[in-house]
Amino acid sequence: MKKRTLLILVFSLFFFVKPEKYMAVENLQAMIDSMKEGAVLQLEGKTYEGNIVIKKALTLIGTKNTVIKGDGTGNVISVKAPNVKLSHLTVTNSSMNRNSSEEYAAIKVYTNHNVIEHMTIRHSFHGIYLSKAFHNIVRYNHIKGSGKGKIAAQGNGLHIWYAEDNLLSHNTIVGTRDGMFFDYSNNNKSYDNNISNTRYGLHYMYSDGNIFERNSFAMNTGGAAIMNSNELKLKDNQFIVNYGNQSFGLLLLMANDNQIQHNTFYMNQRGLYIDQATRNLIQDNRIIQNQIGIELWSSSNDQIFTLNQISDNTIPAVSIGGKGERNAWSKAGKGNDWGSSFPLTDLNQDGIGDFPITYYSTLHQLIEDQELTSLFLKSPAINIYEKLNATQADEKVMFKDPHPLISKTSGHWQILYIVMGLFAVVFIFTKGGRKLCITFGRNGKRT
Repeated sequence: MKKRTLLILVFSLFFFVKPEKYMAVENLQAMIDSMKEGAVLQLEGKTYEGNIVIKKALTLIGTKNTVIKGDGTGNVISVKAPNVKLSHLTVTNSSMNRNSSEEYAAIKVYTNHNVIEHMTIRHSFHGIYLSKAFHNIVRYNHIKGSGKGKIAAQGNGLHIWYAEDNLLSHNTIVGTRDGMFFDYSNNNKSYDNNISNTRYGLHYMYSDGNIFERNSFAMNTGGAAIMNSNELKLKDNQFIVNYGNQSFGLLLLMANDNQIQHNTFYMNQRGLYIDQATRNLIQDNRIIQNQIGIELWSSSNDQIFTLNQISDNTIPAVSIGGKGERNAWSKAGKGNDWGSSFPLTDLNQDGIGDFPITYYSTLHQLIEDQELTSLFLKSPAINIYEKLNATQADEKVMFKDPHPLISKTSGHWQILYIVMGLFAVVFIFTKGGRKLCITFGRNGKRT
């Protein structure tokens, strides 16, 4: 009996001397509350219970198997102090309530100058939510949603709301509602993010002056939807295989003064879909093997298309709803490379075709009237439709490129044509030519 009493006493004394070590394992919130400002908290490779609220500057670091699991009733981690760093944690099980004004997330940030990196997020409504938060860094995170079949029941991978001057880079987002959603958020930078299997890879509303570079939007219903936003820079991004009825690589809707440069639009239902947009620069992009390369509505004016490679699309470009005559298909005497769809000559070898390209089509009215037309563009029936309407003089000008570029992929054919032309000239003015004259006469009649 005395030995048991002594053992209990010793254990109790040890417990009170080191309370943080033992209580923290069972109660993560208590451990966070007990830490000093600026402290670093290294968590073990085990599952901790959420939900937790961080109200002081500190660093929370996990290991490979560290999990913070919410109770399904709110945010798993709420960051309500500046200068917080979260790293190498798996965060899961936020509330999935779509009707709450709180907009729950695995990690919700309300403050400035925080770093969220190397996080794995599962089974949550929104992944990472920046709410009126500035100058944060969100990078190298992996966010996975429930997949396309449950889009309506979940939130977005990265949700940026009234948040400015944040850096979002090297994040991977799969199967959420929208990959990245911006709402009233200006001057953010997004680099090297990979987004797939969402509704819109990028959904963008009322947000100006943001930069997107080297991001990949693949296998989404829509690659990027830019709406009511101005002065964005989209450069070196990939919009690949965003496919389905009314799908697109990039949508510009009521979006003005944006720079779309050096991007790739490959195998989308529409490469670019432009509606009610003005003064956008579309320059030096690769728009390749889409059903429709560029769908341009007449409500959009003063676009400039220059130095783009627009090749191997079923329809290179189509104007819907009218002529849209105020759009320019060249700048400073340089148009676009239309591939093999429009054979060109370049006798002076300046890289620009000797004659303008004018593209006529009858499909504009059919695409405008019938939403499902785009699903059948590769059908032989479409070609028959075009030919029948062409005989009835129903074709309209879809675009006119006054300075088309010689296709980079057909340069060897141009050289071959020039060599053949020179050979023909030499032949005519040498022995072959004299023989030709003797045989047929100078007026073409045989003598």
